[in-house]
Amino acid sequence: MAQHQVRRVYLKAYESVSHARRSIGEYIELYNRKRPHSSLADRTPDEAYFATLPAIKSAA
Repeated sequence: MAQHQVRRVYLKAYESVSHARRSIGEYIELYNRKRPHSSLADRTPDEAYFATLPAIKSAA
């Protein structure tokens, strides 16, 4: 996990458990659905994963 991710998720003081869940959920949403990754050819993890589903289904 990158340093900025550690600071944002683990070192943040949350007001409550529900606030922590909401904040971490928002970060996961950003990371998986909106933020392109260079290791995935500048696609989001969701785009990379769902692009493989037709191949997986047809192989079954």
